[in-house]
Amino acid sequence: MRIGIVCYPTTGGSGVVAAELGKGLARMGHEVHFIAYAMPFRLQQSTDSVHFHKVNVPRYPLFRFPPYDSALASIAAEIAECYGLQILHVHYAVPHAISAYLTKQMVGPALRTVTTLHGTDITLTGVNPSLCRIVSFSINMSDAVTAVSWYLVRAMNERFSLGREVSMIHNFIDTGYYKRQRKPFLMPCLAPNGEKLVVHMSNFRPVKRTPLVVEIFSRVRKHLPAKLVMVGSGPDLRKAEAAAERFGVHDDVLFVGTQNNIVPLLSVADLFLLPSDEESFGLSALEAMSCEVPVVASRVGGLPEVVTHGVTGYLPEKDDLDGMVTACLEILCDSERGRAMGYAGRQSAIRRFDASILLPKYEQLYRELL
Repeated sequence: MRIGIVCYPTTGGSGVVAAELGKGLARMGHEVHFIAYAMPFRLQQSTDSVHFHKVNVPRYPLFRFPPYDSALASIAAEIAECYGLQILHVHYAVPHAISAYLTKQMVGPALRTVTTLHGTDITLTGVNPSLCRIVSFSINMSDAVTAVSWYLVRAMNERFSLGREVSMIHNFIDTGYYKRQRKPFLMPCLAPNGEKLVVHMSNFRPVKRTPLVVEIFSRVRKHLPAKLVMVGSGPDLRKAEAAAERFGVHDDVLFVGTQNNIVPLLSVADLFLLPSDEESFGLSALEAMSCEVPVVASRVGGLPEVVTHGVTGYLPEKDDLDGMVTACLEILCDSERGRAMGYAGRQSAIRRFDASILLPKYEQLYRELL
């Protein structure tokens, strides 16, 4: 099949999953064309079966806001006609589902469109009064709609009047790649005195509550020697750095920025901490589990579909700060429990979320549409 994929080329979950989906489909023998304003974060370069097409947005003094959705639809139509695309799969509804609808109007009904919803496109941006109606319309006009968790399916049905079925296909990872390295060469650099190592990884948006990550760690740090590694960047980076100063743990918190390869970091972690305000799935938690790292995360959104409370980690209520600290300490103070939870997390990732299990579901969906 000849498949076009539209995504945000960032480190967020939707861009990561879209890139991994495209690469996986290419390995299965399909021709994949990525269409975005920059090379997707997880797509290093084009190949014979994976192609990248850049969306150039016109700049003109009359336009107070660049017309990205129109430029995207225009280039997507051009690519669809030039390469004979059969499927146009857009990730994140705003504005990609709208652009997909416009593309199909230009190309014709032979092009089948798929919209995958990832979270805040439904729970935050999509319900904005200025966007709600057009988002609902464009989703309804898609030939197929998928969501990455049952939680998101329910949220969409509650927020929008959709007269259509939504397929649930969980996010996935390559567990052959996300596995614990047995030569933890980073440990002497990150925890030179054998401290316990806590890792947080996100896009540092307010919903991730990164200052709270630091606060929880500061309370854990009072009970045992530990280091916190903060992976990623975003609007709340400065707030997280300020929190480290405020709680007096700046010497024990390492801000390492965005990392292309996070497996070495996860391979030396004792705990993954994700006290988010909202998570439609929790891809970073799954990546940690696949690397045998127990997870402490908020009991919100789709996280209970990923993390099994008491087995692969703990899921305190999102406002239960004491519960978060207690859960962290139970894992960090009991190495045997931590190892058992890490092993269980790895087995769960292999059994339920490996790409080999979930990629064929997208392939089957495409074939049914065609």
